[in-house]
Amino acid sequence: MIDQFINFVIRPPRAQYNPDQYLWEKDFTLAGRKYKRQDLELRNESGHTLQCSHYVPSHFPDGTPLPCVVYCHGNSGCRADANEAAVILLPSNITLFTLDFSGSGLSGGDYVSLGWHEKNDLKVVVSYLRSNPNISRIGLWGRSMGAVTSLLYGAEDPSVAGMVLDSAFSNLFHLMMELVDVYKIRLPKFTVKVALQYMRRVIQKKAKFDIMNLDGVQVAPRTFIPALFGHAKNDKFIQPHHSDLIFGSYAGDKNMIKFDGDHNSSRPQFYYDSVTIFFYNVLHPPQLTPAHTSKKEKYSDLGDLKVSDDPDENLLYEIIAGLQSVGADASSSSSAPPGISTAKSVGELLSEIAPVVSVLDSLVIEDNLVNCADSSHAQDKPSGQNEESCSFTSSNRESWGRCSSLGSDDEPCLDCTDDVSDQSFQRTLKVLATPVRSVRQTAIGTTHDEKNKKAVSTTKKKSKRDKFEKLEALSQRLRLCILKRVNHKRHCSS
Repeated sequence: MIDQFINFVIRPPRAQYNPDQYLWEKDFTLAGRKYKRQDLELRNESGHTLQCSHYVPSHFPDGTPLPCVVYCHGNSGCRADANEAAVILLPSNITLFTLDFSGSGLSGGDYVSLGWHEKNDLKVVVSYLRSNPNISRIGLWGRSMGAVTSLLYGAEDPSVAGMVLDSAFSNLFHLMMELVDVYKIRLPKFTVKVALQYMRRVIQKKAKFDIMNLDGVQVAPRTFIPALFGHAKNDKFIQPHHSDLIFGSYAGDKNMIKFDGDHNSSRPQFYYDSVTIFFYNVLHPPQLTPAHTSKKEKYSDLGDLKVSDDPDENLLYEIIAGLQSVGADASSSSSAPPGISTAKSVGELLSEIAPVVSVLDSLVIEDNLVNCADSSHAQDKPSGQNEESCSFTSSNRESWGRCSSLGSDDEPCLDCTDDVSDQSFQRTLKVLATPVRSVRQTAIGTTHDEKNKKAVSTTKKKSKRDKFEKLEALSQRLRLCILKRVNHKRHCSS
């Protein structure tokens, strides 16, 4: 049993994984921006090879270095544990560096030391990042063994900008004594202490470190790096009082967050939000605006939506002709559908149908007024229906409204010029993205003043709704013709 307990400390189950399957792709898109994974190998002081990955933007901004956070995994973890950290940090213009410590994952080495030798691996990584001119400030994010590693290294390098310490243990010897009670090993305390002293000598011989030296409470008073502590309330492996002891003796700026869960449970969203705010305050990432080389690229920066390279021109002409026909039919029933000339470009034709938006807005508002009038009339009846029975949109309209968020008024315009082509492009955006959200707000404000206007013809309502749905269907076809969805497959960590 003692040998099993020794392996529990220095040789836990080792993560075996395929980087191409369990890490982010070599090139991927996140929050509408392109990133890449740079795999590299470093060598520590013991001569072991460290397998590392650095997540950076596909193109670094000229003359603007970015901060970096080094993620330190737990005793049975690997660099795939940093997948969630990439989602949090990369959109904030913070690069992410992750590695397999020696003795873990795909790196060299036979044993782990729960932070003692890992701090030397972290020193090699920080030295590498210091030599990179594209990296500015450096932060550390550790969990379990990685948190102790960050704490031990932070006591030696005060230049680190900030640390997030998740589930750190205060003293390894005390932790091992607690685990005897947790796993209900029925032995007298004296026998347990004798067994631990034997384990201490064996670990010193095999893994070359003393378990009595792993004491976070001793190094905390001489560590002045801003730190954010986190611990799960129901953690039975490393109990929350370990973080409380380190927090009480920590000399630098500090904050503590406790949340529901256990040692290996996923962290809640408010904890990740706090981590994001913390690193933003200590790393000071630059505020970068995405640079667009062309109007086509400007239009294609829509999250995970991309512009197709070769849309079908004939289909575009057909759809635009249908939009013009519906717009003319909605504005004047006596006007004939206008013809379409294939001599004009698609951009010019799209700019010509921009007035359809105003017709669409009026149709939506009137349709909303009719629906609200019908629902208020139904409330007068003794049916017991509440006010929520008034629906402003149909299911198809609402789903299309969620897909057409690219034309939001909240997004700032990147190119504010008087060029005619830019104006034409802005009108194109308005046609392709119906401002359903703003129309809803207008409809809500006008319903109170128009409650008495209930004499709306059923035939007129039906015709306007048919026109709206026809215009909506054509607009959807136009979007699907131009756009294609790129789905990023997120791999689970080991």
